[in-house]
Amino acid sequence: MRPATLRGHCLAFPGSEETFPFGPETSVFKVGGKMFALSQLAERPLRVSLKCEPLLAEQLREAHSAVIPGYHLNKRHWNTVTIDGSLPEQMIKDMIEDSYDLVVSQLPVSRRSARSSTD
Repeated sequence: MRPATLRGHCLAFPGSEETFPFGPETSVFKVGGKMFALSQLAERPLRVSLKCEPLLAEQLREAHSAVIPGYHLNKRHWNTVTIDGSLPEQMIKDMIEDSYDLVVSQLPVSRRSARSSTD
């Protein structure tokens, strides 16, 4: 997966936006004002940090060396995924979608409704 593909996939979800609260080199993808992915798109190897259910986060780390506890994030709820070709692209896309869905599910109902009305 290339940086442009990663960025495009993150921005393809309803209500998603790219912000730069940590500086111009770090893309932070949010929905409803809450982060669901972040990546330094110009860095090599390419990595993306994603929110994840704690039990699943542990299982993914145990099963895949490219998945580690979230770098500079709550390690219980975040994984950092190194995009080095060891994981299928569809698996990475599914993890991004799961992160997005998890964040949306935690938004207040009023913000979920407003987000889905922009679909």
